[in-house]
Amino acid sequence: MYATGSCPYCIRAESLLHSKGIRDFEKIRVDLEPARREEMMTRSGRRTVPQIFIDTYHVGGCDDLFALDRSGKLDPLLKGHGA
Repeated sequence: MYATGSCPYCIRAESLLHSKGIRDFEKIRVDLEPARREEMMTRSGRRTVPQIFIDTYHVGGCDDLFALDRSGKLDPLLKGHGA
């Protein structure tokens, strides 16, 4: 997950992942590593954080993550990742 330290959407997305039992994931802080923001934009096509990936699947942002959960499609994606 590409994130910043003060982004409320990043915190919400991380909280949802934690509630699903996902504790060990890579959190790339683009505010601390500005060069990684360019990487994030190239991978996602978006400028805003968070940008969430499960393996190579681009989930999108926080709202996308919650929509995926509501549709019942998040849990199958998380299988094998500690969920």
